[in-house]
Amino acid sequence: MSMAVVGMITGMALGFAGYFGGFGAFLLVAALGATGFVAGRLVEGDLDPGDFFRGRGRDDDRRR
Repeated sequence: MSMAVVGMITGMALGFAGYFGGFGAFLLVAALGATGFVAGRLVEGDLDPGDFFRGRGRDDDRRR
C-alpha cells in the first residue's frame, strides 16, 4: 500500500474521530496512530530503539 493511501486513511480516521467524538477523541486517535506507526517501524527494522535513548553529546560525534 502506498504512503498516499495510508495518509488518506489516517486522515479519514482522524476526521471521523474529530467529527463524531470531539477534540479528545481526535487526540486519542492521533496518539494511538503515532504509537502504532513507531511500533510498526520497530518491527520492520527501519527504526532502532537506541535512537530514542541516545544522547546528542560529544560521544555521537566520535562514532561517525
